[in-house]
This record gives sequence, C-alpha cells and structure tokens, in this order.
Amino acid sequence: MRARLPACAGEQDPLHGKFSMPRIRDLLIALLALAVLSPVLLLCALLVRRSSPGPILFRQRRLGLLGRPFWLLKFRTMLDNAPELRNPDGSAYTGDDDPRLTRVGRWLRQTSLDELPQLFNVIRGDMSLVGPRPDQIDQLRFYTEAERRKLNTRPGITGLAQISGRNSISWERRKALDVAYVDQRSPWLDLRILLKTIPYVLLRKDINADVRN
Repeated sequence: MRARLPACAGEQDPLHGKFSMPRIRDLLIALLALAVLSPVLLLCALLVRRSSPGPILFRQRRLGLLGRPFWLLKFRTMLDNAPELRNPDGSAYTGDDDPRLTRVGRWLRQTSLDELPQLFNVIRGDMSLVGPRPDQIDQLRFYTEAERRKLNTRPGITGLAQISGRNSISWERRKALDVAYVDQRSPWLDLRILLKTIPYVLLRKDINADVRN
C-alpha cells in the first residue's frame, strides 16, 4: 500500500525555499566540500569497489520535503542485496555486530564517510545540510500526527538528533528531536548543529545502537 502524504503537503518551508539564504548557504558549502573532499570521495569509491562485488553507491527511496520521495545516496557499506533488518519499532537496525557490513563498510560507517555522497542530494535540492534525517518510505506509517511535522522541511545530512545521541537513543526520541528542530529552526540553530557535528564525527560518537530497540 502506498504511504499517505502528510496533511501538511501543501505548506511551504519559508526558511528553506528555492532561493532562501539557507538554500544558497547549503549550495555553496556543498560545492566547496565536494571540491575539497574529491580525493576522499575517490578513495572511498575505490575501496568500496574492491571490498565486495556490487555497486559503489547505495540508493534508497526516502521521505523528503512534504513527504515527497527522493533517492538518497550513500557509499555502499553492506554486501550487495543484503536483507533488510528492522528493530521492533520500525527503525533500521544499526548494531556494530551487523553481519551484512563489509570490512570497508564498517569503517566507512564509523567515520561517517559513507554519508559524503549526500552532498549531491544537497546540490540537487533533495536535502539540506541540517534537518531531520530522512526515513524510509514505509516508516511513515509509524509516525504520529505530531511527528509528521518533521516533513515540513528538507531532510538533512545532520540534525538535532544527530548531536543529541544519534543511534544510541531510541527512534521515538530521534523523531521527537526532529519535530523540535522543525518547530525551532533558525540559521543560528543550524550553525550550532553544524559546529557540534564536527566533534561527533571526529570522535565517532553514538554511531551504533547497542541493542535492538
């Protein structure tokens, strides 16, 4: 059954519109990051190619702005055609003992380098640098009416939930933080999240859930 779009599907996002300052900021930072990190992207691509048979990039349909689906990009971290694993609450399983991960894939996840291709999603306008993390299409059925408000803005590479516990906190808590971000979002909050993301990535904090929720 096709997931229903949220009731807010006709609303616009005043802070992340097509020609808004946050959108221009995202474009400039994403283009600069791609230029600076191009050797890293090339190295990651080569490592993924050599790690196991399969595509370099992992593509998956995710919920975007106003519930519109888009193709999220990541470096592939799992064996090709690996089965999908979910926690009882509907969230994706992210344990460090995940047998689907390749050796290179585990390292990419620990360093968050697998997320770098999402800079192309930012340039295309599918995502923002900061915002709620995009869930899979079928996960919309687990949302409450209040949680659907997280779809009122573009999903982000990082967000309030990612600097508040990431995968070490429950999916319910992550969704609540996503809604809090949508309700409070501002350029200053975006800046604070971006700055706090840096030590989280460098210290490899809260990447994996210890147990299934």
